[in-house]
Amino acid sequence: MEYLLSHLPPSGVLAGIAIAALAGGLSRGFSGFGAALVFVPLASAVAGPRAAIPVLALLESVACLVFLPGAWRYAARREVTAMATGAILAVPIGSLILAHSDPVALRWGLTALVLVAVVVLASGWRYRGPDSVPLTVGVGALGGVMSGAAMLGGVPPAVWWLGRSATARVLRASMNLYFVVLTFAIVAAFAWRGLFTGSALWLALAAGPAYGAGLWVGSALFGLASETTFRRTAYGLILAAAVLGMPLWDPLTGR
Repeated sequence: MEYLLSHLPPSGVLAGIAIAALAGGLSRGFSGFGAALVFVPLASAVAGPRAAIPVLALLESVACLVFLPGAWRYAARREVTAMATGAILAVPIGSLILAHSDPVALRWGLTALVLVAVVVLASGWRYRGPDSVPLTVGVGALGGVMSGAAMLGGVPPAVWWLGRSATARVLRASMNLYFVVLTFAIVAAFAWRGLFTGSALWLALAAGPAYGAGLWVGSALFGLASETTFRRTAYGLILAAAVLGMPLWDPLTGR
């Protein structure tokens, strides 16, 4: 207890984390992805990325369990299995790239890749080829690399299912199931590296209720949205990933 009290963050930081968690929860609850795209930049501005990312991992470990029953029922389970396998294997590659390349150049490259994906999706192009396990594993591997390099791991799977003309229910459930596997792999890695500090636990406690409220409201809004509204929102979230991932904002987040 004394250890936790000695790591209690300032009240302003706790409030800022809660606001970021509410926004991230709304995105996650509505679309099935996007929590990191919204939460990490906002939370990093008040607590720094080294604190924000472990907090999100703790929040997601609970959120994944909440969404698991519905995700298992409606998800494209075969594709999710292949993607998650590729992602888990490729996360260390992304971390290696991040450690041994120029981070700014890497992130500009990833931003360009995401912007191209948005343009392709908005053009109406769809992949109409046959199902392919190696291709699906490759999409997951790309997500793993992007997750390890820049925390953008949800973008390739979302682009894949949007490009396959998946329904909103299937896409959302598939993303939820994909994140179940990936999140617990990340939590295990973070725990092994000792990233869940006393400060991170306090921040997670402050963010938990707000994140839960955001998930609930976002899920309710999903039930009211049409397929067109859902797809436009998904495109907007992927575009936000590109914009928020730009190195232009580093002075604001202290990176």
